[in-house]
Amino acid sequence: MYKVNIVCVGSLKEKFFYQAQEEYLKRLKKYCEVCVFELEEEKLNQNPTEKEIEKALDREYQKIIPYLKGKIIVCAVEGKQYSSIDFSDYLIKSFNDYNCITFIIGSSYGLSQKLKTDNFLLSLSKMTFPHHLMRIFLQEQIYRAFTIKNNNTYHK
Repeated sequence: MYKVNIVCVGSLKEKFFYQAQEEYLKRLKKYCEVCVFELEEEKLNQNPTEKEIEKALDREYQKIIPYLKGKIIVCAVEGKQYSSIDFSDYLIKSFNDYNCITFIIGSSYGLSQKLKTDNFLLSLSKMTFPHHLMRIFLQEQIYRAFTIKNNNTYHK
């Protein structure tokens, strides 16, 4: 069975986001094993300097390292964008080479450049969204990718 890890810096606080996540995790069980890992976001003051942000991202990177398994896909605005069908093709082809795919979603300040340099970058949109909402978008697109692969009627 396919294995998908989703590593998120920050946690879901709103009940409706948590319920949406649970719904997609339930749907995904039919196609793959999904594990969501929530890592604590570094605390910064109201107006942090670039240096303070960089240090916080480096500390978050250290927390992420133990979860880097299989093919690493970093969610970043500067990444490659796909249509849902092309993303489905990309995801399924990636499973031909890797038994596990790990998606990384950073904090509100993003991710350390160290993660972005050596891994595939995926952009879900050029628009800016809260990271907890992007988690739901990602789970929906992973679900959609599997329904496309399996010729289910979900994707129209």
